[in-house]
Amino acid sequence: MTKQSKYNPHTVEEKWRSIWEAQNLYQTGDDPGKPDYYILDYFPYPSGSGLSVGHARNYVPTCIVSRYKRMQGYNVLHPMGWDAFGLPAENYAIRHHIHPRESTRLFADTYRRQMKEMECSYDWSREINSTFPNYYKWTQWFFLLLHQRGLAYRALGSQWWCPTCQTILANEQVEHGRCWRCDSEVTRKELAQWYFKITDYADRLIADLDTLNWPENIKAMQRNWIGRSTGTEVVFEIKNPQMAQISQKNESQSVPSVKSVDDSFSIRTFTTRVDTLFGVTFIAIAPEHPLVGRIVTDGQQTSVSSYIEQAKRKTEIDRTSTEKVQTGVFTGTYAMHPLTGQPVPIWVADYVLPSYGSGAVMGVPAHDSRDFAFAQTYGLSIVPVIAPTNGEAETDGCFAGYGRLINSAQFSGQSSEEAMAAITAVLQAQGQGEPQVTYKLRDWLISRQRYWGAPIPIVHCPACGPVPVPEADLPVLLPDTDNFAPAGDGRSPLARIDEWVNTTCPQCGGPAQRETDTMDGFACSSWYFLRFANPHYDEGPFDPVAVRRWLPVDTYVGGAEHAVLHLLYARFWTKVMADAGLIDFVEPFTELRNQGVLSSPLDGRRMSKSRGNVITPDEVIAQHGTDALRLYVVFLGPFDADVTWDDSGIRGMTRFVERFWHLAAEKSDAKAQRGKDKEVEAAFARARHKIIKRITQEMEDFRFNTAVAGLMEYLNFLYDMRDEAIGRDTWRAAFGTMSRLLAPFAPFIAEEVWQAVLGHSESVHRQPWPTYEAALTQDEAITMVVQVNGKVRDRIVVAVDTAVNVVQKTAVSCPNVQAHINGQAIRKIIVVPQKLVNIVV
Repeated sequence: MTKQSKYNPHTVEEKWRSIWEAQNLYQTGDDPGKPDYYILDYFPYPSGSGLSVGHARNYVPTCIVSRYKRMQGYNVLHPMGWDAFGLPAENYAIRHHIHPRESTRLFADTYRRQMKEMECSYDWSREINSTFPNYYKWTQWFFLLLHQRGLAYRALGSQWWCPTCQTILANEQVEHGRCWRCDSEVTRKELAQWYFKITDYADRLIADLDTLNWPENIKAMQRNWIGRSTGTEVVFEIKNPQMAQISQKNESQSVPSVKSVDDSFSIRTFTTRVDTLFGVTFIAIAPEHPLVGRIVTDGQQTSVSSYIEQAKRKTEIDRTSTEKVQTGVFTGTYAMHPLTGQPVPIWVADYVLPSYGSGAVMGVPAHDSRDFAFAQTYGLSIVPVIAPTNGEAETDGCFAGYGRLINSAQFSGQSSEEAMAAITAVLQAQGQGEPQVTYKLRDWLISRQRYWGAPIPIVHCPACGPVPVPEADLPVLLPDTDNFAPAGDGRSPLARIDEWVNTTCPQCGGPAQRETDTMDGFACSSWYFLRFANPHYDEGPFDPVAVRRWLPVDTYVGGAEHAVLHLLYARFWTKVMADAGLIDFVEPFTELRNQGVLSSPLDGRRMSKSRGNVITPDEVIAQHGTDALRLYVVFLGPFDADVTWDDSGIRGMTRFVERFWHLAAEKSDAKAQRGKDKEVEAAFARARHKIIKRITQEMEDFRFNTAVAGLMEYLNFLYDMRDEAIGRDTWRAAFGTMSRLLAPFAPFIAEEVWQAVLGHSESVHRQPWPTYEAALTQDEAITMVVQVNGKVRDRIVVAVDTAVNVVQKTAVSCPNVQAHINGQAIRKIIVVPQKLVNIVV
């Protein structure tokens, strides 16, 4: 080997890929004497566009950690598979006249090839695919488990409908009024659907977040989505509709007759601020509220009906937006205030959602900005009942804080906190209220009117009703058909396959029909992490022995966009399994890491084939090699930061790889130095131990960008030392350390230097992670001058990295310094790092 040797990354990569594959280098460890570590990527959905370098921001770091942990002596489980059911695959198949089974196979092949080109160290012997019957059989099994435990049910309701995808969507899959997959505007549709009762687990889903090592923003998003509110249910009665003839003070609208209204019923509202009850001047109910049809007067029927039709065309985001004027329409009817007996007008307002509380709210304009704006628009009374106590100012015309009650009968003078308890107690004694907890979270809608999904294992029998398919008859196979496009009638394409639909009832043996909806794709990804423990196990959804060994997942890595989708659903299913005695843990992912977005340099946006701004790993590897791509992807910035690709930057990584190769080749061939300088060699050794310590710390903290920077600095140091009197063995030790530290990041150059240059016979990736001696990571001590009021009084000797507070204490404690302080008060201590300390008295 000579220093003129040209490093060719493609030749080196081709050589080592075949060798490593033959050696099963990334096979999951099974040494009982080693600890286990399970690191997992989000279940990827393979698309036709393949991977961009943006995907590498996820897959390369998890590979780096996997390699690092193997070298630390862990059995590492790092698997990969495909979440391949779903709308995008089916829509692609329809557009391109190909069966989704074939297109998803091609997509998975592309992803696998690209991941192997990036040398992601997955154990491919554990690969799974959610569209294979031996997988979705167990997704159906979990449906039956939920059904048996009363957590799966069918109900009629108004659901989000995507006219482009022609299927129902869950609340979590509607973003700003648009389909999360195709970005089409959604509408509402009445259909009988299947749900999973995730609301039964709302409190546990919130409480157990405190046990997780997850980013705080993700935990906050889940808490907000679940939306637990503690407050009071207040009942407003409508006893005699003719009370609407009562004259209203301070109300501008006339009061019509209400002969068409039923004679006696009530409206239940939920509030977190029952201390404002005496400030209620109207009640607002959602357009979907079941009482609307019963309370609207004849004279208001046309206006209310028109308003409800308009509300149906709005999304929940639009309806609750604070940037738009809140609208409503008077029903013509009044309710009785539970404490004053005064009539309160009832309005239909679309800013009230049926999914929150009871779908009815009490309007308190003086103390809620939204209610204030509504009251101003429609000329409703505004009655202040809370007075600020700490000088707080009004916001948007009202005071929304806590204070002391005014205009509140016997409760006036009480604090908000005192009044909440007292008013609730009075309401409860009257039978017109009680403490209540509500949630924004709604049950998980899992029915999809599409072909490409796991069939729901239910048979509809005219005599027996919905009957679960027996476990022995699973899987309910997805039938082969070329006619899988939706017809637009709201039914699944499966409904057109008579020979598949028509069957016999498992319970009575009579004629029956299969459920034709398929399951939401998130059902498949709610348990896949268990399957990886032993994907070849065929006696159940997962191998209980293997799961006890590997689960829960130690480190889970993916984007923040699934905070209230996949992550919430997987946590729910895990708790159900724990309650059923199937597993011994209640959270699936101990640690969560979210990578930042890698944007395109073409437009600064997330890479997307439709935008034409994609840079693929294929083209980067073809030009610069795999090692340069891997290094640059993590060097761009902190793991969780959003960054932009820069073509010029990767050339620096190419030079780094080449410089390492050339220096290693040069110095490994050099003859042993004579007359070695002991001080130089000692400094050389300290630098080696320091870089081991630094990179180890950076790896533990997912600071891959600064780890690469540290390796580049160390290589610069080695170049600076190339003409020093350093022995050949010392150089080899440095290159051996560098190879092992670099191996997780740049596996090919590390292996080539380790074996081809240094002459080792076993892979660098099977070597132990280098260790350091703490004493050798400390710099030599330095002498610092100590002054008192600017005059030198002493000197102290400290280590370079001594903390400032320790330097200050050491300086003050010097006997000569104490003599010159002479009991005077120390005003301040000025430290000039590594130079002097000035004590001002």
